[in-house]
Amino acid sequence: MTRPRAVAAKAAQYALVLWAAATLNFLLPRLAPGDPVQYLYGGDALGLAREALAEVQAGYGLDRSLPEQYLAFWTGLLRGDLGRSVQFNRPVTEVLAEFLPWTVALVGVSTLLALLVGVGAGAWAAWHRGSRRDKGAVAAVLALDSMPGFWIGMVLIAVFAVGLGWFPSYGAAAIDAEGVAWLVDAVHRTVLPATTLALATFGGFFLLTRAAMVSVLDEPFVRLARAKGVPEGRIALHHALRTALLPVWTNLTMVLGALLSGAVVVETVFAYPGLGRLMYDAVTARDHPLLQGAFLLVTVGIVAANALADLTYPLLDPRVGRASEGAAS
Repeated sequence: MTRPRAVAAKAAQYALVLWAAATLNFLLPRLAPGDPVQYLYGGDALGLAREALAEVQAGYGLDRSLPEQYLAFWTGLLRGDLGRSVQFNRPVTEVLAEFLPWTVALVGVSTLLALLVGVGAGAWAAWHRGSRRDKGAVAAVLALDSMPGFWIGMVLIAVFAVGLGWFPSYGAAAIDAEGVAWLVDAVHRTVLPATTLALATFGGFFLLTRAAMVSVLDEPFVRLARAKGVPEGRIALHHALRTALLPVWTNLTMVLGALLSGAVVVETVFAYPGLGRLMYDAVTARDHPLLQGAFLLVTVGIVAANALADLTYPLLDPRVGRASEGAAS
């Protein structure tokens, strides 16, 4: 297979995944009981006239058959029109653009924190493999990794918000704050949810780094470096850790894609106005257009993270690039 054909095959694979995911995003809200009109008006139970109810349903396109709604969904999607939110009575793209930056900030900070601490602690444990410190660290991380994110969040709220009063337990920023005061308050309120997400994802980075580095430390090139008198610190950072980071990078791209949806629970616990909280409210309101838009955004994020891993792998490991060129020739 030539290189252009290999690239075209990979692009077709991603396009197929996006089509299947978008179709599921369209079907899932409609398989759930209830509809947006009943959420807004309560249907005939609140005395809304049948003609008026039919007019409202026609306004949201709910009077059409499922194939007609599916065709309208794709027609709007190709034009960049995700519809109008029932709950906010605004275009879905505007609502998503308002809530997405909060989730990006929260996920970005928590992932960076989990990555730095997880890789550092994992490398330290691998370097002391077999010792009591290594075994204690692995046991502690396994115990932490088994805890659900919402439970970690509730413990942090009980200790640092209710008990000590150090941090607020809800919201992203004070409504009446402006300028630097608004920024300081936003950072202050992000500490607990970001710490919760970081603690919930830190274990994966730790265990992956430790396992990869332990396997690298037994490689012949590490023993050769020791025999040549290379300092231990340089062996650990330049030879062992650098080689062991390849699977960590793969895990990072997967976590970035999944965390957009994984923040639902944490944002709900802390009443944080991000994409996860928005999806929770959209499910409650049966807001089909908003649900479709939010799910589509998460899907595109996961597919983009996979594409990023595919594109950067040959840069991090030249053997992958040579294998791809050999397969393409």
